[in-house]
Amino acid sequence: MGRNPEQKPDARLSRNRARLAYKVRYALGHPDRLVPYARRAGRNAVLRLRHGRDHVAYYRAVMASDTARSPEAAVGGAPSHDRWLAIGQLQYDYLVGHGLTPQDRLLEIGCGNLRAGWRFIDHLEPGHYYGIDISPDILIEAKKTLVRYRLQHKVPYLTPVDDLKLDFLPDGWFTVVHAHSVFSHSPLRIIDECLAHVGRVLAPGGFFDFTYDRTEGAEHQVLGEDFYYRTDTLVRLARRHGLEARFMDDWERLPHGQSRLRVTHGAGDRVG
Repeated sequence: MGRNPEQKPDARLSRNRARLAYKVRYALGHPDRLVPYARRAGRNAVLRLRHGRDHVAYYRAVMASDTARSPEAAVGGAPSHDRWLAIGQLQYDYLVGHGLTPQDRLLEIGCGNLRAGWRFIDHLEPGHYYGIDISPDILIEAKKTLVRYRLQHKVPYLTPVDDLKLDFLPDGWFTVVHAHSVFSHSPLRIIDECLAHVGRVLAPGGFFDFTYDRTEGAEHQVLGEDFYYRTDTLVRLARRHGLEARFMDDWERLPHGQSRLRVTHGAGDRVG
C-alpha cells in the first residue's frame, strides 16, 4: 500500500492525511495518482450523500463498487494476485505461529473473499471456521474462492451482517476471533460496538486479534474509508468493556503497514 514493510518511522505515524497541506505534498509527489484519487473522492461523496450517517450501508456500497471492478483489489487494495496471496499467507502464518490449531474455532470478522480465510478453513477441522462480512457481493466471491481451492468438505459458515453485535452467535464459542483491515475502515462507534459484544462470544482463554491504522498524532480519516487511531484510544475502549488489549510488537516487524492489538478477557493469552 506504499508503506515501508520493514519500518514504521515516526514521520509516517505523525502524518495527518486529512490535512490539505499533506494532500498537496502527496499530489506533487505522486501526480499519476491524482485522477484515480479524484474519481474515488467523487464516488465516495455521492455514496455518503446517499447513505448519510449509516457507515455500514455506505461502506457496503463502497465494497460493491470495488468488487464489481476487481474482487481481489476490493480486499485491502491488493494490486495483484500475488499480493493477495502474500497478505493472506502473512495472516495465516502469524496465527499459526501463535498457536492456532485445527481444533480451534475461528470467527473472522470482515472475511472478504477469503484472502486469508481459505488457508484457515484448510487448516481447521470441518465446521470450525465462521466468516462474516457486511458485503454480500464479496461473500459471493468468497464462495468462488472455496470452490477454487476445493474446500467444500470443510463446511465453513459464511454470513452477511449489518452490524457487529454478533447477537446470532453462541456465548463463549470462539477460541480465536480475527479482524484484519476492518477497523482501519471503521469509525470509532463501530469498533466500540464490536468490543462491546465480542467478549460474549469469545471462549475463556481465547483471544481477539485485530489490525488498525496507527497514528501517534491527531486521529483522522480520509474519504470516509481509512481511519487512523492512537493505540491508547483503542486500549482504553477495550478496557471499558472489561477486556485487556496488548500491542503485538512482533507483528510490527512483518511486511504490513498496519499495527495489531490482541484482546483477551484479561486473564492472559491462551497461546503466544
